[in-house]
Amino acid sequence: MTQNYSPEKRPEERRSHAITRGPSRAAARSYLRAAGMRDEDFDKPMIGIVNTWSTVTPCNMHLDRLAKDVRAGIAAAGGYAVDFNTIVVTDGISMGSPGMKASLISREVVADSIELVIQGHQLDGVVCIVGCDKTIPAAAMALARMDIPGLVYYGGTILPGRIGEREISIQEVFEAIGAHGAGALDDAGLKAVESAACPGAGACGGQFTANTMAMALSMMGLSPMGANDVPAVDPAKAAEGERCGRLIVERVFAGDHARKYITRRSLQNAAAAVSASGGSTNAVLHLTAIAAEAGVEFGVEDCHQACEAAPVICDLKPGGRFLASHLYAAGGTRLLAQRLAEAGLIANTPTVSGESLFAEAARAEEAPGQQVVTAVAAPVTPRGSFAVIYGDVAPEGAILKLTGHAIDRFEGPAVVFDSEEDAFHAVQDGSVGEGDVIVIRYEGPRGGPGMREMLQVTAALKGRGIREVALITDGRFSGASYGFVAGHVSPEAAVGGPIALIRDGDRITIDVPNRRIDVAADLDARRRGFVPVARPAPTGVFAKYAATVASAAQGAVTIPNPPPAQVFRPAATPAREDA
Repeated sequence: MTQNYSPEKRPEERRSHAITRGPSRAAARSYLRAAGMRDEDFDKPMIGIVNTWSTVTPCNMHLDRLAKDVRAGIAAAGGYAVDFNTIVVTDGISMGSPGMKASLISREVVADSIELVIQGHQLDGVVCIVGCDKTIPAAAMALARMDIPGLVYYGGTILPGRIGEREISIQEVFEAIGAHGAGALDDAGLKAVESAACPGAGACGGQFTANTMAMALSMMGLSPMGANDVPAVDPAKAAEGERCGRLIVERVFAGDHARKYITRRSLQNAAAAVSASGGSTNAVLHLTAIAAEAGVEFGVEDCHQACEAAPVICDLKPGGRFLASHLYAAGGTRLLAQRLAEAGLIANTPTVSGESLFAEAARAEEAPGQQVVTAVAAPVTPRGSFAVIYGDVAPEGAILKLTGHAIDRFEGPAVVFDSEEDAFHAVQDGSVGEGDVIVIRYEGPRGGPGMREMLQVTAALKGRGIREVALITDGRFSGASYGFVAGHVSPEAAVGGPIALIRDGDRITIDVPNRRIDVAADLDARRRGFVPVARPAPTGVFAKYAATVASAAQGAVTIPNPPPAQVFRPAATPAREDA
């Protein structure tokens, strides 16, 4: 059969032609024919479906099924789909263990692998199907690097678990661990919570990191508005997958590129949605990383300014009453976007649906009598969900959670731990009490390595009924954590940051209105004799990561020459009148 090689018969040039066009590419076409391509398929745009499917976790175990719908949409729109897989490290399983060190590192590995497979096969566009936390920002980071047509499709939230009439999520399991350690819950009670919390497929049910980032990408325009909201097991998910498949082919034919949607304004929109939904502080790490990959000037101070402007208007866990499935039923991300647009808190930007953000928001359908989303003029809390603070302890900043409490100032003696495990055991055996400031260090991006989340510790405190306590760390917090906690303390202990110099009993002050975190100690004098804590040298991918990772204040990216950290210079904390 004669191949259609003549230049006058070629369609418009596409990336995939480097693989499929001309006599010199006969060997490549031979491989592709063996994989199922036919003559007519070589004229179609080749679309990668990069899937994070895995049977290790409910967050991702259904994504193979969702790929079938995406594939159908690509075919219907005139494209040719090719499937690839990449990895997932599940926070809920690895939490509180050495395995958690792999979680944030997996973000970079997923981004790298998406870039490699798409660039290696010169594909024309890509749909990234994502689930557990780090796969979502990783997909956006890869699209930002490559700047080709692409979109991110989230597998959806899990539905609530039930114990009797009470709805629960994985958050209640971690809190039950603390209650069990305190003797307030017996073995049977713990098993009952454990067995009921996760009823099937889908990512963690609150406005934890996965649902926060799925919402953020919808607000940025990288995910079609509404697609990410549909719960994992909802029958409507099939139509959303098919829509994603059609949209990516449309974006290829339109000549779109990812950075059309990743702009300073769209990142500000995403940060406003994170604040207004009471979302995870991990979003700061991920939004700044996406910006760095796209070469957009956007940092932690921009995230803080979004929180200054946008109050919390969603009554969602971890600090509120409802779960992501309830938000979907109430009106979803469109309803939140509508509220923010009406209040002038977001800008109108393009989205991969082909409609503008405001046009999508205008289509919101609010469920009668819903209680999940309030008005901006009558918020759940008048301040945003987090704040960026600085001071003696964190010259480059720290991220303070503001959801689930109304505390503006905390002062207390430091109780210092050089690992998460040591802190958890101290909480469980009652060594930490009311009024203390728990300091967990050497858990930063380089020191961990991997910047573990501290949900095991914060949930144990809640489960034991310890309320008047603060926690600071150069690690980070799960989206399910809440309380008076500050993470991402930078510079981290492993590089000699001030947090490494704090000692037991030092008085630490956290002052929200003045954006300060300070310690009453002569850190300069201590630095002269400072010797970092000796830890086993990392190996393999952990060593590679530790050698290349930037500060949490720069998104903990591993790309060369990350942008400098934004540093705000707040005034020194005013002396207390009763001091």
